[in-house]
Amino acid sequence: MTGAQRHTEPLDVHLIALRDGLAGPEVLLSRRAGDVYAAGCWHLVSGHLDGPWEDMVTALVRETREEAGIVVDPADVRAAVTVHHRSPADGARIGMFFEVRHWDGIPKVMEHRVCDSMDWFALDKLPEPMVAYCRAGLDAYRAGARMAVHFQEPGDPIAYDPTVDRLVLVPEPADRGVVPDQAVRAFAEQAVGRITVWTDVSWARTESRVWRADGAEGGTWYVKIHQNDRFHRREVDALRGWVTGLGAAAPRLVAAEPTLRAVVLTAVGGRSLHGTVHSPEQQRLIFHHIGQLAAAIHTSAPPRPAAGTLPLGKLERHLAGARPHLAPGDEEFIRATAKKAASLPAPDTVRTHGDFQPRNLRWDTAAGSLYVIDFERAEWGPAMRDFVRLSDTWHGRPDLLQAVMDGYGRPFTPEEENQLTVLSVLDSVSGISYGTAHGDPELVERGLRTLARLRAAQRP
Repeated sequence: MTGAQRHTEPLDVHLIALRDGLAGPEVLLSRRAGDVYAAGCWHLVSGHLDGPWEDMVTALVRETREEAGIVVDPADVRAAVTVHHRSPADGARIGMFFEVRHWDGIPKVMEHRVCDSMDWFALDKLPEPMVAYCRAGLDAYRAGARMAVHFQEPGDPIAYDPTVDRLVLVPEPADRGVVPDQAVRAFAEQAVGRITVWTDVSWARTESRVWRADGAEGGTWYVKIHQNDRFHRREVDALRGWVTGLGAAAPRLVAAEPTLRAVVLTAVGGRSLHGTVHSPEQQRLIFHHIGQLAAAIHTSAPPRPAAGTLPLGKLERHLAGARPHLAPGDEEFIRATAKKAASLPAPDTVRTHGDFQPRNLRWDTAAGSLYVIDFERAEWGPAMRDFVRLSDTWHGRPDLLQAVMDGYGRPFTPEEENQLTVLSVLDSVSGISYGTAHGDPELVERGLRTLARLRAAQRP
């Protein structure tokens, strides 16, 4: 202990009473009135412990009944967040915030001397003015934090002011993955302001690290950490360059940090095509848009002359990883296809997305709009590279293939069809190997399915 005096800071209890509203969760707030601290400001139902004989849950239940006239069962009280707060007047306290979703009675003002209104507000559209301490607790709760520090400075306003927001979230242990680490959070908030809710939307493997970030003022962004420097450079270069020509069909780069390999991106609309179900007519419309988007990508820059034959350099390494999963005859078929590749004319190269597949395509049914995300594999390559992972989706559906070609503006040439076969075989082997090593069973199964389909197509 380095100070001359032990801290004996009071403990507050705060009720985060939630109900489902038409636009999402709503929280109960009361407006302070009369000769009290922060008169005119909205605040949670709250209070102090009556003495050392009263525990914090009992105090919350009592304060809720006294201030709002509703009865809460202690069994329905859930820990939300703890905030160490210091007011502008230099007084510090510990705030215990609790979530409650069930109670008896209808909330109403019970203490008219200190409160003149009580109402429900959308959790993402809180009223003004609001006590900064209360707002800090709700912001920490919405961000998924369990603990936070909110030390105001002398002269700070009592009411919440985003220009002097003192909230600091205390991160969870690293293995829980609730929010990004402190350096990434700081970078993102420097770019877009206070982020109150972090939602992990990563693909289910360790290399995929993506969060949806909801801001205090209502905006939404995506924060992504690339697994290596090469992927970071590719995505940043693409987003700063040719992707801008796609307009609203792609996210915009808000900020990039090469040391962290982090980017902040604007959100795009729609839902991922991965696993979604649409009517046949809607599918044809979507695939027509896919063809149009592919054409926009491939014509975003003049093509370059062929640099060599189709890529075969990693075949042996990928075969080694995929071999335990291959069916009898698969390896012979793979090697025969690779041998044929050497005799194919070298294709010109164009800008390609590199991972053009349902996972990275989003469709907005209401707007009839298609969006594409994830440019970390974008590079120059043969145009057929972008159809490899889509060809599995139109198998057995010639109407969908025709819709793609109509959108693309032309059918594939015989040389391109041969290129597509070779690239699909190579991608299947790579996918089986990668999916096995990185815990992606869908990628493995798609590779095996594609090999079986292409082998069947080669039989007389």
